[in-house]
This record gives sequence, structure tokens and C-alpha cells, in this order.
Amino acid sequence: MDPQLWQGALLVGVGVISGFLNVLAGGGSVLTVPVMVFLGMPGPVANGTNRIAILAQNISAIRAFKNKGFSDFKLSLTLSACALPGAVAGAFLGTQLQGAWFNRILAVIMLGVMLIMYLDKSSTNQVSGTPPSAKQMIRGHIMMVAVGFWGGFIQIGVGFILMPVLNRVMGLDLVRTNMHKVFIVATYTVAALAVFSSQVPIMWAAGAALAVGTSIGGHLGANASVVKGENLIRPVLNIVLVAFIIKLLLFP
Repeated sequence: MDPQLWQGALLVGVGVISGFLNVLAGGGSVLTVPVMVFLGMPGPVANGTNRIAILAQNISAIRAFKNKGFSDFKLSLTLSACALPGAVAGAFLGTQLQGAWFNRILAVIMLGVMLIMYLDKSSTNQVSGTPPSAKQMIRGHIMMVAVGFWGGFIQIGVGFILMPVLNRVMGLDLVRTNMHKVFIVATYTVAALAVFSSQVPIMWAAGAALAVGTSIGGHLGANASVVKGENLIRPVLNIVLVAFIIKLLLFP
């Protein structure tokens, strides 16, 4: 098989898995970025190219959520606006990123996220339709700046940081958490991609192949999120978090 064909097929296949995981829980970029590095891209180039697939994946997921009757664009937009400044700053730093020095720190963050998500069951209020309180709204919007910074910087694991902010801090159920998550990530990814494309070469053909897969995976993930709800999201999130932590600590 022509090298370009098998590489394209590999990127599409990995993209489907990544898109599904990213929308349902998170961590899909831990598959896509290493695959692109394996194919010969420098770290910052793979980091930037990955944003094409992330954008396509989340646009697909937004449409799928809306078609299922799940959308709140007003809140999604205000949260996204808070994430944008952090994402721009993080993306500029991400263009300089070399090596995997951050792996163990990220693993500790992921462990903390898992503990927060699974030990604190008290603050979710959206199951009964109650909107977040003013205090929850303020806290959530402030924390979006830090979320945006991490998303712009490296993207890997940002879903694991976004979900406890939306679910535990703001009290949204996990379906609505994922609904807002895909909108926020899509919005700041536009800015992050612009920064990366101005600073490092972007492999547009590879990004397009990856985007085909993540679009399919994102659509499937959004539909599974709505149909199966928290009964599916929680165990998937738990499994992916554990796998993510093991990978970072034992196979950096």
C-alpha cells in the first residue's frame, strides 16, 4: 500500500476512537498526538495539527447534541469567552513545547480530577432542571480562564479538567456538561489553531485525514452521551482516567 494511503487510513481510524473518547470523557489527544509524532512530526507541529481534528470533532458533536435537543448557546458562549484569553496565552507557550516533562504533573492533576468527580456527589443540580446559582456561575466562569490556558497549551486531558468544572463546580449533569464542553473547546480551538499556524508549520493534509475520523467519532460520542446518559459517561470517564494516569506514569 502507498505510504500516504496507510498513513491516512491510520489517522482516520485513530481519529474515530479519539473523537468518541473526547466527547464522551476526554483523553483522545493522547492517541492522536503520539501517532503524528510516530509519523515524523515534531511535537509542536503535531500539537498544532491536532487542533484541526479537535475543531472538526467538536463542530460535529455540537450539531449532534443540538439535533437531540441539547443546546444552551448563551451559557456556552459566555463560558467560551472566558476560556479564550487563556487559550491564546497557552497556545503561544505550546508552540515552544518540547519533550514530555509535564507528564507526571499531568498525571497528578488527572488523579485529583478523578477523586473530585467520584468522591464528591453532592453538587449536581441540573438533573432536576435547577439552573446553576450565581455563585456557581461566577466560579465556573473564572475557572474557564485556566481551562482555556491548558487547552491552548497542550489540549491533552483538557476534557478531564473541563468536566469537573462544569459538573462539580457549576452543578451541571454530565450530559449537559458534555454539551457545553464541546462548544467551549470548539471556540477556543479556533484561536489556538490561529496561533499555532502563525508560529509552526501545520500539516493540513494529515489534519484533514484526522478530522474525518474525529468528526465521525465526535458525532457517535455525542449521540451515545445523550442516549445512555450518566450511566455510560461515568464508567467511560473512570476507565479513561485510570488508563491515562497509568500511561503518563509508567510509559512517559
